[in-house]
Amino acid sequence: MEYAIFLRQHIEDIVALTDEEFQTILPYYSPVEVNKKELLIEAGQIITSEFLVVKGCLKAFTEDELGKEYIIQFAMENWWISDYPALVKETKGNVCVQALEDCFVLELSFEDRKKMCEAVPKMYIFHGEKAFSGYVALQKRVLSMMKNSAKEKYELLLHQYPALFQRVSKTMIAQYLGVSRETLSRLTKK
Repeated sequence: MEYAIFLRQHIEDIVALTDEEFQTILPYYSPVEVNKKELLIEAGQIITSEFLVVKGCLKAFTEDELGKEYIIQFAMENWWISDYPALVKETKGNVCVQALEDCFVLELSFEDRKKMCEAVPKMYIFHGEKAFSGYVALQKRVLSMMKNSAKEKYELLLHQYPALFQRVSKTMIAQYLGVSRETLSRLTKK
């Protein structure tokens, strides 16, 4: 259980846990290995879990009727990923989550999260903080997409997540930013 140290540090960045509390919550997380290009979540499946990335990089995306891909989120180490609207309602999702590298994630079902938080109430604080941080990041992204130029969006992403550019293709970066691959090429040459 090498991942236990990672998980404890991840949680204790927000809330301190006793050894007993950590031993109580640890069994709720299930380790999952995901091979590069493998789908962790497929559109149309009922979503019951979220995933904490221990190692690797994933993307959440959707496609239109013509097969054009729209990347909603990337997730690297210490990030959570799922189809959250479907997770909260435990309904069929519209989003796919795919491994961009060989990945190791910890799966936490929505039901187990409820049980875990009841058993260790500090985890309500942890998950509340994570949800709030995710909401803030999403709102910043939406505002950036609405008001920033392609160059500003690119520079902001590069400044916030430089490691992402070493792990993700320029085509995917362009899809995430909502710009053409050609536009991104022009931006990277400047």
